[in-house]
Amino acid sequence: MHDIKAIRETPEAFDAALARRGDAPMSASLLSIDTARRAAIQAAETAQAEANKAAKEVGAAKGRGDEDEFQRLRALVAEKKADIARLNDEAKAEDVKLTDALARIANLPYDDVPDGGGEEDNVEVSRWGTARDMGFPAKEHFEIPAVTGGMDFDTAAKMSGSRFVLLSGTVARVHRALAQFMLDLHTTENGMTECNPPVLVREDAMYGTDKLPKFGEESYQTQEGMWLVPTSEVSLTYIAANHVIEESYLPRRYAAHTLCFRSEAGSAGRDTSGMLRQHQFEKVEMVAVTHPDHSDAEQKRMLRCAEDILERLEIPYRTVILCTGDMGFGARRTYDIEAWLPGQNAYREISSVSTTGDFQARRMNARFKPTEGGKPQFVHTLNGSGLAVGRCLIAVLENGQQADGSITLPSALAAYLGGKTQITPEGVLA
Repeated sequence: MHDIKAIRETPEAFDAALARRGDAPMSASLLSIDTARRAAIQAAETAQAEANKAAKEVGAAKGRGDEDEFQRLRALVAEKKADIARLNDEAKAEDVKLTDALARIANLPYDDVPDGGGEEDNVEVSRWGTARDMGFPAKEHFEIPAVTGGMDFDTAAKMSGSRFVLLSGTVARVHRALAQFMLDLHTTENGMTECNPPVLVREDAMYGTDKLPKFGEESYQTQEGMWLVPTSEVSLTYIAANHVIEESYLPRRYAAHTLCFRSEAGSAGRDTSGMLRQHQFEKVEMVAVTHPDHSDAEQKRMLRCAEDILERLEIPYRTVILCTGDMGFGARRTYDIEAWLPGQNAYREISSVSTTGDFQARRMNARFKPTEGGKPQFVHTLNGSGLAVGRCLIAVLENGQQADGSITLPSALAAYLGGKTQITPEGVLA
C-alpha cells in the first residue's frame, strides 16, 4: 500500500517511478480523490463546530424567553447534524475509493533496479558452477528411466486434472529429503524459526500480503471464503499483522515447508510437460520482518541462504536482478536464482528473493516501537523461496542423470536417504 501523504508531497516522483514499471501516471487521479475526501472531512468538522456552538446558544435563548431564536437554533442544530452525517458518509465513500485505488497500484522499484520490459532485460549478477559435460543427450526429468516409475501424471490427471503429479517410491522419498534438508539448514545454520502455518487463510491475510485484490484469479478460494495460500509468504508475513513490535525484537526470521496452490491463470501452454509448473506444489519459504535500515542487508543475507542450498546440492545456477517490467506486484527489488536444467539446456527459476519495503506493512498495519522513543514506524518485510522443492527435485534428477538411466544424488542428501547416493535405472535407491 502506498502512502498518500508521500504522493501528495512528491507526485512527480511517484509518477516517474510508476513509469519505470510501464504504468501510466496516477498521482492526479489519486490526489483528486484525496482532495474530495479531505474537503468532506474538513466540512464535517466545520459543521460539527457550528452545531456545537448553536447547541450552547439554545439554552440561553430558552432562558431569556426568546422563542423565535430558540426555534431557529434548534433547527440549525438539526440541520448541522444532517450535514455532518452526509459529509461523513461522503468522506467514508471517498476513503474507500482511495484505499481501493492505492491497493491496486504496484510497489515502486528501488533506484538500483534495472529498467526493462520483461525477462530479457533482467541482469545477471553472478554465476556458480559449471554445467556437466554428460557425453550423451540429456533427458528432461520425466524421461529419465530412474524416474518414470515414480512420477505419474496420468493417475494425477484422473484424480485432479492437468498440472498435477503423483510422486511415489524413491522419487517421493527424494522429494521429501530435499524439503527436510532445506528446512534443517535454515533452522540450524541460518537462524530462522521453523513454523508450520495454516495454508487456508482469511481474506485479510491475502490482502495484507498484496495478493488481493489484484491477483484473486490466480489463487483458489473455498466456498466458505477462505483462500488456499499461493505461497506460505502469506501465512508467515501475516504473523506481524496489527502488531507494534519492540525494536529489540527485530529482525524476525521464519521458515516453513508447506503446500502451495496456484491456478496458473494466464500460463496456458507454458511448461505443460513434466512438473515444472503445477497447480499444487511444495516450497520451503523464508520470511523476514526487519527494521527499515536493515532490509537491504537482510535481502542479501536471504539470497545467500538460498544460493547456499544449491551449492551444497552441487547444482549450477545463476543469479539475476529482475528489471522493473518483470518484478512482482509487491516487490521493490527482486533477485531470481535460476538452476541449470540439462534436459532443457536452460537456466530456470528456482527461487525469488524480494524486499517489499513497507508496502505490505502498511496494508496489514505491522509496526515497531523505536528503542529511542517516538511514534511507531512501519517494519519492512522480505520473502524468498528457499527453495521450491519440486523444481529443486527436477534440478537434482536432471543434473545427476547418467548414460545408463540411473541418477547420482548429491552427497548432502545421503543423511536423509539412509546413506544411499544413487537411484538405479529401475528406480531403486542404492
